Amino acid sequence: MTELIKKNAQTKRSLNVFDRLESEVRSYCRSFQTVFTKGSNAMLHDRNGKTYIDFFAGAGALNYGHNNPHIRTKLIDYLLEDGITHSLDMATDAKETFLLRFQETILKRRGLCYKVMFPGPTGTNSVESAFKIARKVTGRTNIVCFTNAFHGMSLGSLSATGNAFKRGGAGLPLSGTTFLPYDGYLGPLVDTTALLEKLLQDPGSGLDSPAAVIVETLQGEGGLAAASGKWLRSLERICRDNGILLIIDDVQMGCGRTGTFFSFESSGIQPDIVCLSKSIGGYGLPMALTLIKPEHDIWKPGEHNGTFRGNNLAFIAASEALRYWDDDRLAKQIRNHAEVIRDFLSRMASRYSDKIIEIRGKGMIQGLVFQQPEDASRLCKLLFERGVIMETSGPHDEVAKLMPPLTIEAEMLQKGLQKMESALVDMYTGIMPKAAMQMKG
Repeated sequence: MTELIKKNAQTKRSLNVFDRLESEVRSYCRSFQTVFTKGSNAMLHDRNGKTYIDFFAGAGALNYGHNNPHIRTKLIDYLLEDGITHSLDMATDAKETFLLRFQETILKRRGLCYKVMFPGPTGTNSVESAFKIARKVTGRTNIVCFTNAFHGMSLGSLSATGNAFKRGGAGLPLSGTTFLPYDGYLGPLVDTTALLEKLLQDPGSGLDSPAAVIVETLQGEGGLAAASGKWLRSLERICRDNGILLIIDDVQMGCGRTGTFFSFESSGIQPDIVCLSKSIGGYGLPMALTLIKPEHDIWKPGEHNGTFRGNNLAFIAASEALRYWDDDRLAKQIRNHAEVIRDFLSRMASRYSDKIIEIRGKGMIQGLVFQQPEDASRLCKLLFERGVIMETSGPHDEVAKLMPPLTIEAEMLQKGLQKMESALVDMYTGIMPKAAMQMKG
């Protein structure tokens, strides 16, 4: 007990450094009150020697885990060979290797044809560039977006983000966008694409003719609402009929998170523009892509640029990460893990049916929607105390969201789920069911 008190005191002293010296804007460190020191795949370690199972994965930037050894070896070798690290948009061996591998492994195998743009190192850079090229191509300015969307924190992408708290941080009116209801927002019987089509057909609707429609196929920050394939195909048809560019924001849902490399693959659509970031960098390194159909790639040289768009370490890591998509082994593992997660969440939702409204999500991003929104935060807090990192999402933070690395070991996944079950028991009953106790033992 004395040792534990000492460690807690040490942690408080360490966190005081961040309290004193770092901006009040910091957020995740307020939820996860410790100082992390090491990470390996789905496991984190803190300064006190405590271990944590990572069901957060860097908000989706660590699909291939912490310190993936295959990727790390490539990075170390590259650095030891004096490989180029910073290059703006100059040609380098590292960029060439990535472009060729992305073309062969990802685009060609899916029958997709896109030019690859490196807009800057983060997801919001990709979204900003997508808006700019859509407006340039069409000569129009309005962007249609959807309720509970999240597209980034810079002004353009923030204007297409629904969250009132985040929008309030802009400090000025956000314009150039029109919000419409996402799939299911008005209930399961209402096809909200019909509303978009009606507004476009009616010259008295007040809807400015859009340059583009931007959509997440599954809303990560918005509460794990998912668009159906039928809804996405209808949205694509409406865009085609009206000369509107369709942008898919796959910043968080891409790179295998939903089960396929692109989240839209099962729907059969082919967006005009795709935004990728987070795990495209392979190792948690900053990197973003904007994929543009060749006929829309009408940029003038330097018309959109950025100092750090040539992150060659990310090119090296990304190229190695793409090897996971050379065959279907990772995809199979994602499906297996997703089924385990779904079965577990179904049991919890059934057991606590008066507390849990529904299960949402797909692949390896799923969660529980709580009747009382604060229960999602309570659960995440209890899990942190038990050694699991997990976050909430949704407009009221009502969803407890599981998002482990795609490469998490089956045993580690089960261990994390057992801890989650134990936390739910403590929240609602205080009595562990016999079957769960036997599993825990």
